[in-house]
Amino acid sequence: MTTAGDIMHRGAQWIPAHETLDRAAQLMRELNVGALPISDENERLCGILTDRDIVVGCVAMGHDPAQVTAGEMAQGTPRWIESGADVGEVLQEMKGHQIRRLPVIENKRLVGMISEADLAQHLTDEQLAAWVESVYARSAMR
Repeated sequence: MTTAGDIMHRGAQWIPAHETLDRAAQLMRELNVGALPISDENERLCGILTDRDIVVGCVAMGHDPAQVTAGEMAQGTPRWIESGADVGEVLQEMKGHQIRRLPVIENKRLVGMISEADLAQHLTDEQLAAWVESVYARSAMR
């Protein structure tokens, strides 16, 4: 059985909710990633921040990224998966919530992230095609 822990990208890092978006952008550059999980003061997942969130939700709105925090950008209920979850559960979680990045948790701690690139490297062609169709077909219908 292939698990979330088998396909995830290790080394994911939190951005604390109190950190500013300019710091988040710097961390994204350092880690070469386009998204960071946001943690509260207890290191619990409270959201995901993407590079697009920074550009569209802050900069394009005329706000200063040095004055807006990651926590202010956190919206909705964050989704995550346990590291021991079967890859089928990973796909269902991502399909069901139309998300393209999924934090992986083990013992209540962040241990990795699963992105579209991770799926492409680890899924069969059939699994990948079904996932792409379900996520992108619904997005196009909006």
